[in-house]
Amino acid sequence: MSRPVLPLMLLLAGCILIFFLLNLLLGSVHIPSGSVWNILWGTGDEPVVWQNIIRKSRVPQAVISLVAGAGLSVGGLQMQTVFRNPLAGPSVLGISSGASLGVAFIILLSGKLGGIALSKLGYMGEVALSVAAITGALSVMALIVYVSQKVRGHVTLLIIGVMIGYVANAVIGVLKYFSVEEDIRAYVIWGLGSFSRISGDQVVVFSSIMAVLLPLSFLLIKTLNLLMLGDNYARNLGLNIKRSRLLVIINSSVSVAIVTAYCGPIMFVGLAVPHLCRGIFNSSDHRVLIPGTLLTGAALALLCNLIARMPGFEGALPINSVTALIGAPVVAWILFRKRRQDTLAE
Repeated sequence: MSRPVLPLMLLLAGCILIFFLLNLLLGSVHIPSGSVWNILWGTGDEPVVWQNIIRKSRVPQAVISLVAGAGLSVGGLQMQTVFRNPLAGPSVLGISSGASLGVAFIILLSGKLGGIALSKLGYMGEVALSVAAITGALSVMALIVYVSQKVRGHVTLLIIGVMIGYVANAVIGVLKYFSVEEDIRAYVIWGLGSFSRISGDQVVVFSSIMAVLLPLSFLLIKTLNLLMLGDNYARNLGLNIKRSRLLVIINSSVSVAIVTAYCGPIMFVGLAVPHLCRGIFNSSDHRVLIPGTLLTGAALALLCNLIARMPGFEGALPINSVTALIGAPVVAWILFRKRRQDTLAE
């Protein structure tokens, strides 16, 4: 039995607002709420250090968390639908591996060939990482799009994506072997994922790109609902299966590529949130799941970022550790509950 949608959507929106504000208020440095308000609105005379913490650290992190969580979650839902596989996630087609390979070429070869570690280049180094990740991810996506035109089965395409990931990891391993220690450390840190890696103009660019990609997902709601009915039924209703599958793959892959480029490979959000959203709304209708997944992913990412830099921690915990610790028990609980309900129904 489906649950009331509007109250749940409003509840999720309220959670996003609360978690966003907590991300601004809480951190390793205590800043009074009144001072935070004055800094946001440009009033008062707060210390410059506090202003930099709020404007250059906490606000960008909160915005990146919200947008990245929404993008990964919607991408994961699209992948699970088009492949009809509950274990499909944003990295299933090797998109994240392609981004990692692009970054590996830049980081691991910069010190070996150029004589200077990329981590010492500051802002230009961060831009180079983003460009390399986008190039690697989109290159793999182009390969997947080409392969999808040649194969029919979802499982075959899924396996090819996994194989691409293995090849990328093998190449990365070879690059690590021939790289200097400082570059390997920089690559490992990038691979941990972070919502705090970018700031300033890059936040605006990232948010603008995702503000275009996320609404495009809503245009695919009808297509996703038809794909859930099965290829034969959808084809009888006039759906072009090959073109529709291609559009969904491109939309989800580009979203994942952009998020991975700017934040690193954020694990588990794209896999866990669609299951969590289905459990919350008890629905398989993408008219409910797409906006619900977007809101749930944004709220969960904000919560994970808040936990990663809770007061008392020096710096921040790896975001991937937090997402797995929160997401894994939730998904396991939902799956066990669904299994129990199915058993009772029988």
